[in-house]
Amino acid sequence: MATADPQDGRDELAADCAADAVLTIDMGAHRDSVNEVLAQASELVRGSAQPPKGKSITNRKIKPGSDLIGAKLKNTDLHGADLRGAYLIAADLHGADLRDADLIGADLRDADLGGADLSSSLFLTQPQVNSATGDAETQLPSSLVAPSHWKS
Repeated sequence: MATADPQDGRDELAADCAADAVLTIDMGAHRDSVNEVLAQASELVRGSAQPPKGKSITNRKIKPGSDLIGAKLKNTDLHGADLRGAYLIAADLHGADLRDADLIGADLRDADLGGADLSSSLFLTQPQVNSATGDAETQLPSSLVAPSHWKS
């Protein structure tokens, strides 16, 4: 069985560690190192996401952790936007282009995702999708499913 040595710089998974070794892992440091890798991956993907010619550059103006509670973003081009940790509670994202948008930690409770394209969004989770509203026109990544409460 693997043991965890928090001083060796490796990010071993707790599942591979003895129970007493798990308690020695500096979870803050581990979270920071994982976050750095995810942020780099996001930058690489989003860096290649250029808005189509003549389209809005709104996606470049919105910053991580933005307060967008109740924001009117219907049909907005957010392709490649960094929405990490953004508060999108009850935001109107109907028809928005969220392809390649980083949604890690974004709060989508009661956000309207009807007709939105999230097909290639980054780090979107099933709980985020479940907390939002959507419809049959909403495009999700293939790993996620539309909740039963969405309009058909």
